[in-house]
Amino acid sequence: MASIPARLRNFLPILLATTWLAVTTSAPGARAADAADRLQAIIDEHWQYSLRENPIMAGRMGVADYNDRLPGVAPEDRARRLKAEQQFLARLQKIDASKLDDSDRVNRDLLEWVLGISVDHNQLYLDRIPFNTFSSFYTGALRASDGLAMTSAEDYRDYIARIRDFGRYFDENIANMRQGIRDGFVLPQIVVQGVAPTVRAQVYKDPTQSSLYQPFAHMPASMPAGEQEKLQAEGKKAISEVAMPAFARLADFLEGDYMDAATETIGVEQLPGGEDYYRYTIRRYVTLDLSPDQIHQVGLKEVARIRAEMEALIEESGFDGSFEEFTEFLRTDPRFYAETPEGLLKEAAYISKKIDYRLPEFFGKLPRLPYGVVPVPDEIAPNYTTASYNPAAIGGTRGGAYWVNTHALDQRPLYELPALTLHEAVPGHHLQGALSQELENVPDFRRNLYISAFGEGWALYTERLGKEMEGIYTTPYEHFGRLSYEMWRAARLVIDTGIHSQGWTRQQALDFLADNTSLSPANVRAEVDRYISWPGQALSYKMGEIKIRELRAKAEKELGEEFDIRAFHDAVLANGALPMGMLEGEMERFVEDAKGKS
Repeated sequence: MASIPARLRNFLPILLATTWLAVTTSAPGARAADAADRLQAIIDEHWQYSLRENPIMAGRMGVADYNDRLPGVAPEDRARRLKAEQQFLARLQKIDASKLDDSDRVNRDLLEWVLGISVDHNQLYLDRIPFNTFSSFYTGALRASDGLAMTSAEDYRDYIARIRDFGRYFDENIANMRQGIRDGFVLPQIVVQGVAPTVRAQVYKDPTQSSLYQPFAHMPASMPAGEQEKLQAEGKKAISEVAMPAFARLADFLEGDYMDAATETIGVEQLPGGEDYYRYTIRRYVTLDLSPDQIHQVGLKEVARIRAEMEALIEESGFDGSFEEFTEFLRTDPRFYAETPEGLLKEAAYISKKIDYRLPEFFGKLPRLPYGVVPVPDEIAPNYTTASYNPAAIGGTRGGAYWVNTHALDQRPLYELPALTLHEAVPGHHLQGALSQELENVPDFRRNLYISAFGEGWALYTERLGKEMEGIYTTPYEHFGRLSYEMWRAARLVIDTGIHSQGWTRQQALDFLADNTSLSPANVRAEVDRYISWPGQALSYKMGEIKIRELRAKAEKELGEEFDIRAFHDAVLANGALPMGMLEGEMERFVEDAKGKS
């Protein structure tokens, strides 16, 4: 072997070190670290972008930097978001998921799903229809600061600035709706007729009557009286000068130009680009690659199965009459209805506490955040659904809110309350949502992520889970109420696809829901109009529940006596909200891990 020249001997260690570094940085571990670092950079950048673009969400995540404003929805805002999210998506898709560990792989796949849905939303220009009978830009603005901690004068000044942003925000949304009029992309008349009065009802001569004034009525005792009076005066002025005129302009627009342009047809596939729009809603809300026809057929099969169970239960109850006579009995007998709003709320609270007592039998991990039973605000109750769940703001001043509609008590049957409470409170939306907020060692966007098929599928799954909890369903009527609720969600598969892809009329939808459930007439009307105004979302409940039950059945079969219901539920909820395909993959790993341990 030839000797090394003296002039190179001192350089050799450096050469060897450089060679070693080149080898190690191209090794699998280094490449994996690089992939993880690139992913983390995208996640961090996207989160800061999301906080800036969605100040309402930022406040609910405990970030107060943007509490003085509302989102921008002008054309330039949409163009900016579309460009930014396409760039995030392109960067994300260059990362090789096989180089990531399990946690980062979930982060990557979830963010890819979120970005894809948002890009589709902007490309379809869905801001042209910015409201439905259940949620809207104006109720979002009205309640943007609900539950946020306001402890200083600066917090109140931010709140006043946000109120003063109502005019700009409402006008941008009206401009988008005017573009919808020009494009023929508008809501049906029946929806606008129901919504317009609730908007007009927000126009008060006395600003203190508006719910926007509530934070000023309950200011911190530690704040000097003079400071309180000054802020209260500024708040009244902002509500009177900006918020009330904004609501008045919106009401005028809905009652006038928009009503004139609204369609007599009710299906989205009858709108320009409507078929693409409906397929988008299925991707977003169901998270499975299914056609409307496939979902319609699933719904018909589920309706037939549940109807047979309902008929059997009527027979077992000893009732002497037909299905129609039994449901009429449930709808009209006074024993099934509360006499006062307080009576309805107390019954819901009592059922909630019965369920709380049983939770440790079915869950190994429970959330720290409490929840309360709260009436739906009077200002929206007449056109609102029977109940809902409103999550708490992170770092806020209240827990989760199980909203119960106390308007029209003769339409709120008590025999439905056990299923309703399981769904909206625990172990449904509150338990799942609070655990998601309390996830540790995950990106912030995952703690705030809501995926309808997961959240609504889980909540519907828990209605059936109540059968396994002793003492929750105590009468044949309450069991029938659960079946009626399950039928309600199965009927949604038939009605939603019927309306939006098969030419169903509103009356056809009303009749189908009334004939197959014990829902009151008011609830039937509110529900059908919700499906008309919010295509696709109603599909998420039953399709998500079917997938979760399918995953449980598979785990029970493969694990046999080793199946642990608490471990299964903890595994379903362990990652927060997931699209159904990702959830299936995670549960397959759960089963394999459980097999390995046994």
